Amino acid sequence: MSKTSPIVLILGAGPNIGQSVTRAFKEKGYRVALASRRAEEAESTSDEIYIPSDFSDSGAIVNIFSKVKALLGIPSVVVYNASAVTFTPPDDPLSLSLADFDQHLKINTVSPFVAAQQAATGFAELPDTASRTFIYTGNLLNTVTVPKFFDLGVGKSATAQIIEYAATAYKDRGFKFYYGDERNADGSPMYTGLSGEAHAKLYVELAEGKTQGPWQQTFVNGVGYKHFPVA
Repeated sequence: MSKTSPIVLILGAGPNIGQSVTRAFKEKGYRVALASRRAEEAESTSDEIYIPSDFSDSGAIVNIFSKVKALLGIPSVVVYNASAVTFTPPDDPLSLSLADFDQHLKINTVSPFVAAQQAATGFAELPDTASRTFIYTGNLLNTVTVPKFFDLGVGKSATAQIIEYAATAYKDRGFKFYYGDERNADGSPMYTGLSGEAHAKLYVELAEGKTQGPWQQTFVNGVGYKHFPVA
């Protein structure tokens, strides 16, 4: 693969969405950087690097971007696909420990903010022909409350705001920011059975798009983007 091939950085490279997104971008000729807790650095090649990472440490995000830039170059597509949750009693969400709330807020919101910040800094150095796309894997929790997902809902809601602000502020510079949200066909949330392939297809389409589309990318497997009214 050419050293001029574009680069995608995937933060949170799990076995479903992460792996599917990786395959899809590799098929499009991207060099790939994958950061996750279980990444094995020794498995890295000249076109695909693995970076062990703890997303509860926002400083680690800066280090990831520095390493990717040094080894491959500046990523033109960044996907944040990590999340964390502790289930809480529906009638007592404030029973969640401060330690869990703090750690999960870092994973669900603080580190995505740092990643978006680092991505934008890199995008500014890339030519207008580059994709310059940031995608956060979200869900319905920025629009509805599901009691047992209290801390995840707080994190997703806050990060949805970050994405919306960024999508509005940077669109004239050609930077794109998206919040991916797979739904059932009727618009209800996908609690189980998320499709890695559907995420991958959408994320490639967003990366290949020339201009900013709707920041909240609600989509259905086999259909693609579909607008659903806010509940």
